[in-house]
Amino acid sequence: MLFRRRKPADFKERIRTFLWPRRSFARSLRYFTKRVLRLHATPHAVAAGVAAGVFASFTPFLGFHFIIAAVISYAIAGNVLAAAFGTGVGNPVTFPFIWGATLETGRFLMTGSITGEGAPIDLGRTLWHMDFLQLWEPVIKPMTIGAVPIGIVFALAFYILTRWATMAFREKRRKLLTQRAKRRALRQQRNDAMKGNAALRS
Repeated sequence: MLFRRRKPADFKERIRTFLWPRRSFARSLRYFTKRVLRLHATPHAVAAGVAAGVFASFTPFLGFHFIIAAVISYAIAGNVLAAAFGTGVGNPVTFPFIWGATLETGRFLMTGSITGEGAPIDLGRTLWHMDFLQLWEPVIKPMTIGAVPIGIVFALAFYILTRWATMAFREKRRKLLTQRAKRRALRQQRNDAMKGNAALRS
């Protein structure tokens, strides 16, 4: 296969790349942004799919974000592939902030006050390894409740931004293709004129 690594990455290298991509997060973000903008779907479908993925990323149900995003995307006529890209908002860098915000927001909505208890020291490990029923009341329930308002706000923001970016990208691309078509037509006219003059001289 072309561009395959000469030395396969070991387990530690794969973990390091997952937590801190070789090409940096900024470059990875540009790559995913271009992939989203080039999807063959309406601006609404692309934006709705991304919004669904973003909302799903705020839920505490690790391992089910894509399924949640796909269901929401289908319900709001979004693009499922765009939803998959949207779930990228939840990553090892953003999860600590997302979990902390949803947990505290959920506690506030449930009790009407800020408890100040804080999150478990290793919330990610806790969510993966503890029993669901044991976690539901103290952690998952408030995080689920808190994920709704925060997720909606971020989903709407990403919907507006993605729809605007998609429309702007396609308009720019349309103008570029139009200019290229005009240049090709002009070159063709010049070639035809030269051939015509050559035929007259002969």
